[in-house]
Amino acid sequence: MIRISGVTLPDKKKIAISLSYLYGIGLSLAEKILKQLNIDGNIRTKDLTEEQVNRLRAIIEKDYKVEGALRRDVFGNIKRMKEIRCYRGTRHAKGLPCRGQRTKTNNRTVRGNVRKTMGSGRKPAAQKT
Repeated sequence: MIRISGVTLPDKKKIAISLSYLYGIGLSLAEKILKQLNIDGNIRTKDLTEEQVNRLRAIIEKDYKVEGALRRDVFGNIKRMKEIRCYRGTRHAKGLPCRGQRTKTNNRTVRGNVRKTMGSGRKPAAQKT
């Protein structure tokens, strides 16, 4: 059981996939880190040696911003956009898409599945007696 930056990595998955459980590390960055350390990406997490785990932990904590620090930065950037009232900040504040997506349709997940037309989501009328 390996813990890096406060996250327990799954033992039975390949190390490249396990590293993507860390916030801020995707599959391509995980493969880049493993290549830098000369670790095979197909090896399972439980099969890593203690020395490999220590090198992996050291390089991630030293060179990359992951988990809490990255979340704090992202939240701070969004907060700054809201404070200066830029377009993206107002979209974040309203809970709407802020990257140019269409909003007439196809944004129900962002809006919380709100149905605004009269007929949509309506229950069938009760039968006559």
